[in-house]
Amino acid sequence: MKLVINIPCYNEEGTLPIVLGGLPTQLPGISEVSVQIIDDGSEDDTAEVGESFGCVVIRHERNLGLGAAFQTGVDVALENGCDIFVNIDADNQYPARYIADLITPIIKDEADMVIGNRQPWKVRHFSLLKRVLQWLGNVVIRILLKIDSPDAVSGFRAYSKAALEKLHVTTSYSYTLDTLVQAAHKGLRIKSLIIETNPPTRKSRLSKNVFQYIALTAINFIQVMLIYEPRKVFVLGILLLVLCALFIFFLSLKF
Repeated sequence: MKLVINIPCYNEEGTLPIVLGGLPTQLPGISEVSVQIIDDGSEDDTAEVGESFGCVVIRHERNLGLGAAFQTGVDVALENGCDIFVNIDADNQYPARYIADLITPIIKDEADMVIGNRQPWKVRHFSLLKRVLQWLGNVVIRILLKIDSPDAVSGFRAYSKAALEKLHVTTSYSYTLDTLVQAAHKGLRIKSLIIETNPPTRKSRLSKNVFQYIALTAINFIQVMLIYEPRKVFVLGILLLVLCALFIFFLSLKF
């Protein structure tokens, strides 16, 4: 059974050696471990670092976004005979020691997708606002998708080959909510694994601040829901309009 560890990168020459140095080379139930770097238009020596560690390196001519980098990784992995696919970030946020636990439910055919649950409401280096918004967002997503996924935007995930063949990223911003919505819509088995995280090595590059992150994530989620669950988006839109109308009506009564 072949495991492919996928690492999307954009200017990660500083932290990439730490991540690559901690990756496992042998795992129970796995006959081959392959590591691939998706260099998403980096302007530094990210690709050279990957090559020096013996990784498969795929380069984008320009920066296309995390979602596109993830999809490139999936396509290459499937072409190269991948049985299990693990995605891990290049900033060393996720400890590689959890990879064995992450893939175990897939090896045992108990899950199609396993998500590393950071328990974001407990992560100390997250601001209080970010923790509250993460918790609220996860509650909404779990209700809408009817799945048990406490950390919907975690980038530390394992996918079976069968799952990869059914998923296709539709947005360039990110793949986390995109693949999660699709997995729920297509009835894939989703499990979570509680993990700890390493201290941050840099600021997030997905957004400039927490408000931009929330806005972009919300837009990304709505886009994917419109494709796979349009009825739910329509009903929620109507409910929001009704609530706004009622609020304006009762507000006008006071005057």
